Amino acid sequence: MRAFGQAVRHERERNGISQDVFAEIAHVHRTYVGSVERGERNLTLKNIAAFSQALGLPASKLLAKAEALIDKR
Repeated sequence: MRAFGQAVRHERERNGISQDVFAEIAHVHRTYVGSVERGERNLTLKNIAAFSQALGLPASKLLAKAEALIDKR
């Protein structure tokens, strides 16, 4: 899950969105966003969908970005 969190953080920062604003858009708590970005949480499909929607990306594209990060390791 660390790679997924890194992908979320990268896309969130690329879009110039703070954790607070992102959490509000995704309908989750700000501390949850931080814990996801640090790889401390396992996400449900519901939250993967909420995060990808908040970023304006299909879930498949966000997951592909995470997979690419794993492949670089």
